[in-house]
Amino acid sequence: MKIKYQRHREKLQPRGLQSTIMLAFSVISISIMLILGVVMYFKFSALTRQEVVQSTQKLMEQTRENLEDYLVDMRQVSDAVYYNVIKENDFSSREKVIPQEMNLIYEANKSNLRSIAVYNNYGSLMAAEPVALQKEDPDVTRQDWYKQAIGEMENMHFSTPHIQNLFDDATRRYYWVISLSRAVELVDQGVPCSGVLLVDMDYSAISRMMQQINKTYNGQYYYLCDGNGEIIYHTKQLQISKGISAENNGKVSKYKDGVYEEKFAGEQRKLIVNTVSYTGWKLVGVIPYSTFTHGLFSIRYFIMMLMLLMAMMLAVINRVVSTRISRPILKLDASVRKYEAGEKPEIYIGGSQEIRHLGYSIQRSYEQIDTLMHEIVLEQNERRKSELDALQSQINPHFLYNALDSITWMVEGERNDDAVFMISELAKLFRISLSKGQTVIRLQDELQHAKSYMNIQKIRYKNIFSIQFDIEEGLGDYCSVKLILQPILENAINYGVNCMDDCGEIKVTGKLKDGMILLSVSDNGIGMTEEEVRLSLTDSKRVHKHGSGVGLVNVNHRIQILFGKEYGLQVESEPDEGTTVSILFPAVSYTEENRLVLEKGHILAGEDSKKEKWDELI
Repeated sequence: MKIKYQRHREKLQPRGLQSTIMLAFSVISISIMLILGVVMYFKFSALTRQEVVQSTQKLMEQTRENLEDYLVDMRQVSDAVYYNVIKENDFSSREKVIPQEMNLIYEANKSNLRSIAVYNNYGSLMAAEPVALQKEDPDVTRQDWYKQAIGEMENMHFSTPHIQNLFDDATRRYYWVISLSRAVELVDQGVPCSGVLLVDMDYSAISRMMQQINKTYNGQYYYLCDGNGEIIYHTKQLQISKGISAENNGKVSKYKDGVYEEKFAGEQRKLIVNTVSYTGWKLVGVIPYSTFTHGLFSIRYFIMMLMLLMAMMLAVINRVVSTRISRPILKLDASVRKYEAGEKPEIYIGGSQEIRHLGYSIQRSYEQIDTLMHEIVLEQNERRKSELDALQSQINPHFLYNALDSITWMVEGERNDDAVFMISELAKLFRISLSKGQTVIRLQDELQHAKSYMNIQKIRYKNIFSIQFDIEEGLGDYCSVKLILQPILENAINYGVNCMDDCGEIKVTGKLKDGMILLSVSDNGIGMTEEEVRLSLTDSKRVHKHGSGVGLVNVNHRIQILFGKEYGLQVESEPDEGTTVSILFPAVSYTEENRLVLEKGHILAGEDSKKEKWDELI
């Protein structure tokens, strides 16, 4: 039972102090690291997004400037042709001069040009460079660039990319161009009339500029559209034209310059819009959010490695700190546990000021407890001795009066031999009763006391009963409580055989059984009912009709005070058949040391401890 209780107690013990401190520090450290990691991640994410947007804006700004420079060059070509050639010459009289001057301008800019052409208000070709044959009936008046120029004469107009379809090329090659058209005033045969100047720019120059900035492979791309949303350049231009892919160019063309958030085709993305001067074109940079995520991979890896390193450092620091804090407390706890286990160690005093104060307090408490326990032991010894003396003193002196009366009656009747025997037995009885104030005596002396008592009673009762002692050999050398047989024999006489005529029998037996002494007093008297048997050992206030009045309760209580609750008396009785009273107590060899142990009552720690002590004494 004790082992089970100890195991149960160990299971119920809370988490160790060092583990608790480490757990607390670890939770705090991990929480701080997680918060720090999340803050760093979002901070770096914001910085990365900002950096990507800023770098994109710078790249687009540079590209816009390059496009504007290119378009300015084309405007200058258009201005040179218009102001230096068209306005200064009459087409009917300067047929050779105009082509030469246009050729000079073309040759100076042919790397970016495909053709220069002048048409009158009827759509007839007036001049063109390089010299080429116009296709049959191209009907230029129906083409967009012509209609835009005639419709808004004060502006220059840029078309979307298209295949150059006005002139036959000897190489049978077709070129993508962007047409710059404007309304002009020309003179033919001295008559002023209106017309249209057409400059076809090589689309490949713009395409190369856009391809250079679309070399990223992280999902980011750029495209170019006009003010109406018509795409000028796109990385997926062919797919968009065939409807395989889509772009939000119609809506974006209405945006002003700036940075926008949008969700298109189920994807969240950022848009950066820049307007190209003179044209109304929109240079658009598209940054999908996946681009930011791709850029944050290295940041996540860096933060994870940093947190791992911090975790390792904090684990070492937590271990050192928790050990430093808990070591003195654990030593103090170990010394207290040894004290609880019954040892007498020195209570550990060390560590911080608070722990040292706690150690001093525990040590003083244990010293006070030891002092109090010693005082309690002494008090209990005195109390137990007082109880034994009080119980022993309850033996009614009425027996002494009756015995002296009998001796007086014998002397008067000149029965001197009987008187001498009576006085001798009475002397033995009181010598053992006194026993120098001792409570524990030899069992041999207790039996002698019982025999002397019964010899006196037989004379008083004129031998109306017989007494027989059947004691196992060697039993007299064990310890016994004084005066435990006399009250039982007295009850056997008064309540058992007193009313019988010369047929009463009382028998005293004693034997050693399983390390215990078993004494029995049997009579063949009138016996008792079950209720009387129960009250004989429980009702100490019952009024006795005969005898000392001490009864069995007294004897039972005295034995249990000395030996423990598992020992004492047992009564068996049947009406008209007799009564047997058994006495059970441990077999402790009678020595002065054992007598002192029993007398001083050193065994006060509970019934289990008493049992263990009896085993040692036996």
